[in-house]
Amino acid sequence: MATQPRPASAAAGAEVTLSQPALRYDPEQLAEQYRGRWDLVLGRLFQLITPFLGLLAWVFWDRWRGVELKNRPKHAARLREILTELGPTAIKIGQALSTRPDLVSPLFLEELAKLQDELPPFDNATAFALIQSEIGQSVEQIFREIGPEPVAAASLGQVYQAYLHTGEKVAVKVQRPDLIGRISLDMYIIRSLAAWAKRTFRRIRSDLVGIVDEFAGRLYEEMDYTQEGHNAERFLELYRHPSIYAPKIYWQYTRTKVLTMEWIDGIKLTQLDKIAAAGLDGRHLIEIGVNCSLKQLLEHGFFHADPHPGNLLAMHDGRLAYIDFGMMSTIQPHQRYGLIKAIVHLVNRDFVALAQDYVDLEFLDPDTDLTPIIPALEAVFAEALGSSVAELNFKSITDKLSGVMYDFPFRVPAYYALIIRSLLTLEGIAISLDPNFKVLSVAYPYVAQRLLTDPAPELRAALRELLFNQGQFRWNRLENLLRNAANSEDFDLQGSLEKAVDFIFSERGAFLRERLVDVLFSSSGNGTSDGLAHLQRLWELLSRNPTFQPLQLLPIVAKIATKPEAQQLGRQLASRWLQRSAARLIRDLLLSEDEKKPVNGHNGSPGPMKAAKPAAA
Repeated sequence: MATQPRPASAAAGAEVTLSQPALRYDPEQLAEQYRGRWDLVLGRLFQLITPFLGLLAWVFWDRWRGVELKNRPKHAARLREILTELGPTAIKIGQALSTRPDLVSPLFLEELAKLQDELPPFDNATAFALIQSEIGQSVEQIFREIGPEPVAAASLGQVYQAYLHTGEKVAVKVQRPDLIGRISLDMYIIRSLAAWAKRTFRRIRSDLVGIVDEFAGRLYEEMDYTQEGHNAERFLELYRHPSIYAPKIYWQYTRTKVLTMEWIDGIKLTQLDKIAAAGLDGRHLIEIGVNCSLKQLLEHGFFHADPHPGNLLAMHDGRLAYIDFGMMSTIQPHQRYGLIKAIVHLVNRDFVALAQDYVDLEFLDPDTDLTPIIPALEAVFAEALGSSVAELNFKSITDKLSGVMYDFPFRVPAYYALIIRSLLTLEGIAISLDPNFKVLSVAYPYVAQRLLTDPAPELRAALRELLFNQGQFRWNRLENLLRNAANSEDFDLQGSLEKAVDFIFSERGAFLRERLVDVLFSSSGNGTSDGLAHLQRLWELLSRNPTFQPLQLLPIVAKIATKPEAQQLGRQLASRWLQRSAARLIRDLLLSEDEKKPVNGHNGSPGPMKAAKPAAA
């Protein structure tokens, strides 16, 4: 029997793109398919619209009575119930809207976030018949044993536990009957309604049709189980780590509507008592998950967009297992670097640049007036920036930012909505394990090590912005970056120092060489060199790292010593040192002890003539 094609391998660090799914969303084809099918379309349209008309009537009735604000939480809860009752498409739309602060008010966002991707199971006879039609063999021929009931039933399919004839324990995911037909009809209707609403209501800023197409494309990919299998293998290839695991895919028993993969025996991260009984460290597992998410988001750009508690399992050997790879997404390099630059501008409290970051990241149109947005962003982050990174709560910041995005003409890109959903889910799981857990405190060391080690020009510019303020070098920022980066398990100090030396003496490091002499010989009021004192503290900080081996730097120093840039810098440093030494010698010889005392923060006597001697020297 022919097996499903395997995905091509990707080199570590290479740009990642999703392979083309076998099942693809085509709005023009759907329009052709349902054009003229008025009985089918109008029947489903009536089912979709009727409950919403009832909710709308309730809202207007409460508004007329003056109790709309009081009953708004009930309205939001009813909306969640309606979406659940309408089936898979509506549930998925509600979950997608729960990450769109530009479309939905904060109160409704919170309620939609409670939507559960669970529906009653369908009967075994239907499921087993679908397996046979997809694989071409009966259930008895494929499996030595299969569970009498599904262990989980979601909106798109249900999962059975089974054993292959070769003994392997597997999970078998079977798609709901006629799922593609039902979702296709729903998407045709919803896209038509979106186009009508965009034409009719001028107040709508967002591209509703584009949003529907983006959502539908991802939903179709999620219905293609061969795509999910490719995603799982690509994920494990990119993020292979002693603490991370993903299930093996059995391609001979996998098709578009059936997925057979390794069964993972594990504990949901929300089952605290079982995690403790197994002797596992729940907080450490969450830290593993946060760091893995950061690599997905900011390093390779291929990320798991649905890490809810059921999709993250603590294995009994201490590893964190990811399962269910139906919802994956990609972030382009300029978007990844843009997010890191936004973090730098946030740390620098540069809200003008932060507002421009939102334009660069396509949250705002280039012609948007940023004047009212800048103070709104400052108001959101001012209170948060009064705390240390370790004290920041990601959800509280996101909730406040959602209000700004709803009030101003923001357009949230799909990748950002999925990122927020991913990180909020992780923080929610983490807080259930440890109420004092802060995602940002775990994330910052990774960001610090990326700023210090990534050679990309965009991040070199971000590092320059972080370390220099109006020409002044901020040593405390560099020290903090090194301290935080040392807490990242991926931080290779020795390798980072080698990269730093190579960068300083490259063409791209010219800006740093130009300022290095002034930075190292900057003086404090008592005539001592602040730069050299800071350099000594940095050396002590590096020496405390067990991976730091100074002798291993000698070959690097020997290599760069022959470079013209290094020789020029050496001459500049020697010249400045000689000037400083000569000035100090002249000062000691010509000035009395009283004249050497600082006056008004400066060295020398108050008299202009004598004060001029060291300067002239």
